[in-house]
Amino acid sequence: MGDKNLGVLASGRGSNLQSIMDACAAGQIPARVAVVISDKKDAYALERARCAGIPAVHVDLSNFTCKAEYEKEIVNILQKHGVDLVCLAGYMRLVGYTLLAAYPNRVMNIHPALLPAFPGLHAQEQAWRYGVKYSGCTVHFVDEGMDTGPVIMQAVVPVYDDDTADTLADRILEQEHRIYPEAIKLYCLNRLEIKGRKVYISKD
Repeated sequence: MGDKNLGVLASGRGSNLQSIMDACAAGQIPARVAVVISDKKDAYALERARCAGIPAVHVDLSNFTCKAEYEKEIVNILQKHGVDLVCLAGYMRLVGYTLLAAYPNRVMNIHPALLPAFPGLHAQEQAWRYGVKYSGCTVHFVDEGMDTGPVIMQAVVPVYDDDTADTLADRILEQEHRIYPEAIKLYCLNRLEIKGRKVYISKD
């Protein structure tokens, strides 16, 4: 199962979570998903985790007086499960100082655009409406900005004349499911090094 513990934060259906769980189960990532946390009680990501026998926890922001207290509870859960790397998978909240301070350079995210272009919500539709000829997805380390952390890996997807925002999003998602597990694997193998804004990938 590997020697690294992953904690996944998700807000929705959890398709990237599923790709991570599948890659761990297949031995492609030397790690295991130790816990899945969602800010949404009915997030299907929690059901995916339960079906896989993984602890699934709902943390409701409305139960806390401020974001820092909310994130402190998330950190407590992650630490309880011995999490080494935090993976955001469709987590729809901006990560704050409390979580980042507990896991410096150990929070990773997948974004459905070629950053720094089209950060934030509905990135696929942003790209489609802008009329770009190529889009894609980006795995990056998370900082306190919105999709501004150092880039680990990207995949390019062509935009076709007959694309809709939805067909483009579907094709980007296929690449998300490919490169996110790969980036996590590289982290688990200690092959990623951050120098300033750049992430270097060692050959072995």
